[in-house]
Amino acid sequence: MRNMKKLAGLGLASLLAFSALAPAVMAEDAKDYEDCTIKFSWWGGDSRHEATQEAVNAFMEKYPGINVEVNFGAWSEWEAARALEFQSGTSADVNQINLSWINQFDSNCDVFLDLNEFSDIIDLTQWDEASLDMMKDANGGQAGIPVSMTGRIFFWDKTTFDEAGIDVPTSLAELREAGKTFQEVLGDDYFPLALGEFDRAILMTFYLQAKYGKPIISDRTLNFTVEELQDGLDFIQSLEADHVIPTIVMIDGDAAASLDQNPKFIEGKYAGILEWDSAPMKYVNALEEGRELVVGEEFKDFGEGDATGVFNKVSLGFAISQTSEHPKEAAMLIEYLCNDPEGTAILASERGIPESKAAYAVLEEAGNLEPMIAEAHGKVMEASEYAEDPIFEDNALKGTDGTYQYVFGGLSYEEFDTEEGAEELFDGITDVCEG
Repeated sequence: MRNMKKLAGLGLASLLAFSALAPAVMAEDAKDYEDCTIKFSWWGGDSRHEATQEAVNAFMEKYPGINVEVNFGAWSEWEAARALEFQSGTSADVNQINLSWINQFDSNCDVFLDLNEFSDIIDLTQWDEASLDMMKDANGGQAGIPVSMTGRIFFWDKTTFDEAGIDVPTSLAELREAGKTFQEVLGDDYFPLALGEFDRAILMTFYLQAKYGKPIISDRTLNFTVEELQDGLDFIQSLEADHVIPTIVMIDGDAAASLDQNPKFIEGKYAGILEWDSAPMKYVNALEEGRELVVGEEFKDFGEGDATGVFNKVSLGFAISQTSEHPKEAAMLIEYLCNDPEGTAILASERGIPESKAAYAVLEEAGNLEPMIAEAHGKVMEASEYAEDPIFEDNALKGTDGTYQYVFGGLSYEEFDTEEGAEELFDGITDVCEG
C-alpha cells in the first residue's frame, strides 16, 4: 500500500485524466517558488509515519529547493505540545489538525491562514462545500481543508473469539454474553472489549444519543440532564461489572502508552476496540502473527428501535500557520498530499478515505483503497445519525487533565459514584459550552 510512487497499473490516459482534476501547478518546470525550508507536523501510527515520510521525500524530489523538515509522533501528549506552539507562534508551517482546534486555538482567527488566499495552488473545488464549511473559522475563512471524514466503529480480534468458540458480537446483547463466555472459557485476563477514558465517553454518547434521540451537544449547549448523564455512566460501569471491559486500573497497570502498544491487545487478551474508521492499520500491524482483526458492526440495540447514536466528524485536516514565512510553498505541499496523483497514491488511506475527489479517483482507479478502512468507513457513514460538535473534543474535556479523564477514570478507580460523576461531567461540559 505504501509503495505506490509509480502508480503501477495506471495507464497514461488515466494519469492524464487524474492530472486534469488538480490545478496546473507547474512550479517544477518554471521554478515559480522559493528555495526554502518549511516544517510539517503530524501525529499517527507507524504506517502513517512511513507513508507520509515517503510522500514528503517525493515532494522534495518533485520540487527541488524546497526542504521539508518533519515532526511526528503518537497522539499521547501531542495536542498539549501543539497548543504551546500555537500560543507562542512557533508552530510548523503545515499542521495536521483536529476540527476542534479551529475553535480551540484559532477562535480569534489569528493562528491559521485563510486557504482561500491560496486557491490558485490548492484546488478547493475538489471538496464538497459542506465538508469545507466544517473547517471555516469565525470570520468565514477556510482555516483548514478536511483530509477525510471519520467515525468510531468496533474492530474485533476474530482469533480470540474463535478461541472462545463464539462469533464476534453484532449487538450490545451479544457483547454482554461475550463477556461471560470470555471469563468462563478463556479466563479472567480476557475481555471482549477494551476502552480508555475517551473511548468510554464516545460509547456512552452513542448509547445516550440512541436512547434519547438527541445530540449530546449542539449550538454550544449540553442537551442532557445530570440524570440522563448518570444513565450513561451507569451503562459504562455495567460493562465493567459484566466483564465486558477491563477497569482503567487494569489498563493503567499494563503500563502501555496506547492500546496498540499494550501486550494484552497484541496477544489477543483484549479482543476488541472502538476506534476511528481511519486508524485500524496500526492495530492490525501490532497484533501477533496469525491473529486476525475484523471490522465490526454499529450496535442498534441501545434503546428502542434501531438507532445507533453514531456520529461522524472531520477526521483531520491540514492548515497553514499564520506565522509561516513561506505560505506558498506550504500550500504546494498540501496540494501535493491531497490532490496530486503521485502524492495521494503514496498516502493512500493512511488518513482515512480521502474527501478530495481527485485523491479518491486515484485510489479507486488503482484499486488502492485499503479494504478494511473502506469497509469501516462505509459502515460508519451509513450508520451515522449525528455530526460531532467540535466542543465534544475540546482539550478541557478530552485532554490528559480533562473532564473525561477525571470522570471515567475516577469511576473506574471507585473514587466516586455515578451520581457524583454525572454532576462533574455536566459541569465540565457546560463550562466549555459557555466559555
